[in-house]
Amino acid sequence: MNAVAAQASPVTTSQNHAEAESLLEIRGMYKHFPLADGFLEQLHFEKGRLVRRNEQVHAINGVDLTVRRGEALCVVGESGCGKSTVARLVMGLLSPSAGEIRYDGQRIDNMRGKRLLPYRQRMQMIFQNPYASLNPRMTIQQTLEEPLRFHHPDWTTPQVQDKVDDVMASVGIDPEWGKRFGHEFSGGQRQRIAIARALAVDPEFIVADEPISALDVSIQAQVLNLLMDAQAERHLTYLFITHDLAVVEHFGTRVAVMYLGTVCELADTRSLFARPKHPYTQALLSAIPRLEDDRPEHVRLSGEVPTPVHLPSGCVFHGRCPHAMERCRQEVPQLIVTDDGNQVACHAVEEGRI
Repeated sequence: MNAVAAQASPVTTSQNHAEAESLLEIRGMYKHFPLADGFLEQLHFEKGRLVRRNEQVHAINGVDLTVRRGEALCVVGESGCGKSTVARLVMGLLSPSAGEIRYDGQRIDNMRGKRLLPYRQRMQMIFQNPYASLNPRMTIQQTLEEPLRFHHPDWTTPQVQDKVDDVMASVGIDPEWGKRFGHEFSGGQRQRIAIARALAVDPEFIVADEPISALDVSIQAQVLNLLMDAQAERHLTYLFITHDLAVVEHFGTRVAVMYLGTVCELADTRSLFARPKHPYTQALLSAIPRLEDDRPEHVRLSGEVPTPVHLPSGCVFHGRCPHAMERCRQEVPQLIVTDDGNQVACHAVEEGRI
């Protein structure tokens, strides 16, 4: 797995160069989910009066991200920070409450129907749960044929069969599997099938939403190696959602650390693991089990994660941050570029306090 880490390219500080190589751009993205769908569900009695409360879950709050062509950008953070919501927004499974998503320079978040169809082929997704992502009524052969027949209606049956055979071979699937159903396979085998389905239409960009978290540890390395081999052979670009920092260290080119719907740090992998700047990133990395004697001291955060329904003012991390001051409680920090070309959203870093 060290091969991917060795391929990580240094982050450039040239904005023009970054824009030239960007494949996906997310700008000012917000996503809110209402707690009550209907009008009647929003009505409550308070002190003898009927009042309406239209409360929302603030899942994504002003996220800016750029995915460069050919890289593996890993998005990490604890459960509930908005990682998977970002993945679903990028793939059009959810619509943003505000903001823009551009793919190869073209805005896609406002596209529907046939206009979006070419991007459906160029962008594919691997889901977290291999036990739920395969249709139980379809054989593996039918599962792999479906996207090909949808995106290439003019293909003949032999053409479709040749492509299915090719993609099955590329992920190590026995051709005899095609006659069987998804429930007849283990989790690792199902995830191989899901990866084959994503690769069938020859995409250039893949969103992988925690693709190994539901698998046994012994199988995780096999699936990761498969993803890395596919990236090298097919020149793929990944948006990789995970909470496993050990995977990130070996797989990712760059890392975006999220906390409560915001990006608090964005850096190339080597810099992030060697010199984390944001207090939350430092706490995350200190929790990785290591055998070295000189490992950093474990950082224990105080307090609880705030609810995304009632976000705290200012920096969303200030209630648990040991470096928080009055500015942190009042003003939302913005991502700033540091001397090494990485980005961090922290008043304490900006002011040189840490």
